[in-house]
Amino acid sequence: MAKMVESKTIVGLEVGTSKVVAVVGEVLPDGVVNVMGVGSSPSKGIDKGNITDLSAVVNSIQRAIENAESIADCQIMSVTLAITGEHIHSINESGFVPIAGGEVTQDEIDSAMYTASSVKLPEGLNLLHVIPQEFAVDKQQNIKSPLGLQGVRLKAQAHLIGCHQSWLNNLQKAVESCGLKVDQVVFSGLASTYSVLTEDEKDLGVCMIDFGGGSMDIMVYTNGALRYSKVVPYGGNDITDFVAQSLTTSRNEAESIKINYGSAVNPSEEFAEHFAKKKVEVAGLGGTSPRTFTKKQIMEVTSKCYADLLRVVQQELVNLRKELATKGIKHDLIAGIVLTGGGAQMEGIAKCATEIFESHVRIGSPLNITGLTDYVNKPQYATVLGLLQYSHHNDEESTPLLTQVANGEGVLGSIWGKIKKIGNKVRSEF
Repeated sequence: MAKMVESKTIVGLEVGTSKVVAVVGEVLPDGVVNVMGVGSSPSKGIDKGNITDLSAVVNSIQRAIENAESIADCQIMSVTLAITGEHIHSINESGFVPIAGGEVTQDEIDSAMYTASSVKLPEGLNLLHVIPQEFAVDKQQNIKSPLGLQGVRLKAQAHLIGCHQSWLNNLQKAVESCGLKVDQVVFSGLASTYSVLTEDEKDLGVCMIDFGGGSMDIMVYTNGALRYSKVVPYGGNDITDFVAQSLTTSRNEAESIKINYGSAVNPSEEFAEHFAKKKVEVAGLGGTSPRTFTKKQIMEVTSKCYADLLRVVQQELVNLRKELATKGIKHDLIAGIVLTGGGAQMEGIAKCATEIFESHVRIGSPLNITGLTDYVNKPQYATVLGLLQYSHHNDEESTPLLTQVANGEGVLGSIWGKIKKIGNKVRSEF
């Protein structure tokens, strides 16, 4: 008989456009994730974070959970859940409080963070994460931990991430329909940073791009703080669609062609002639005769798509650098670009990104893992393994924020407990 998941064990669940993945693991004292079980299933009924067929999503989740339970020999009761989609909204906000006794107290740190989080979000959005960036005491800027410093006024700077309540409600409903409890909800881009980025990279300045099937999550850190997060609603499936249109074939055939013969870069002069001679037979639509293309032609189609998508991110970074520069915030990305997610496995993607961003680029596979590493030591597992790290570092005894909101509690009231936890963590985080 399968044993119940122990309290120290964490289960991460990612319901993506291409796949549903569940991972069972524990974070060891040295911070390494011990992976004890993993299950995946083709994703049906969800596109770019939006549920289009609830029953299909439920079936996909159940299969992934059952597979993970089988490998881990356990019964999964609850999960830490990833969420993404173009509904994700983020802003940087400030909060000010007077320093009553002339010396900053923990309560004043909490109050400043609470004030920063009190901004009114666009209609339908609720707060998901409140992430401290830095503090200021009077004219002393860029303070990591202000506790005990003397001054008159304390300023807290925070990065806020919100999600659309209806999108979350539907995703939670799908998970709960499988008999599972949702312990925490985490923006998938944030989860991935816990898995693939180092603290040195965050300090130096880095952009992580989680290249998924339906979208790309963009996360930018400078001086150790999260400055920017956004979901671009284009991903690997859009490239598959373009291949299908260009070659007049089915999506399934196009996906196979993309993976087996595609590339994110055009063939070099050295190999162009070789690839021009390599023939690839592509099935036609509706019983029509197959057509023959060269590998060079296919590479030209896919490389254009990957370059176009990465240029979208490049323009976002250009705009961000200008914004940070005007505010006097460090904006150089000295550590460069980290590509992760399923799209990061495409042949030539690092070279393509290097040419577009004119920066150092590395492929981000999950760091600090043990156990079933043969299964999960791949970029497409960045989010789900990051969920385990996030849950370990942000353990909450209280009900998750958005569950409370969905049950009718006010947003500001429900985040107060979270803000106090954030305040208490400031010293250890920095």
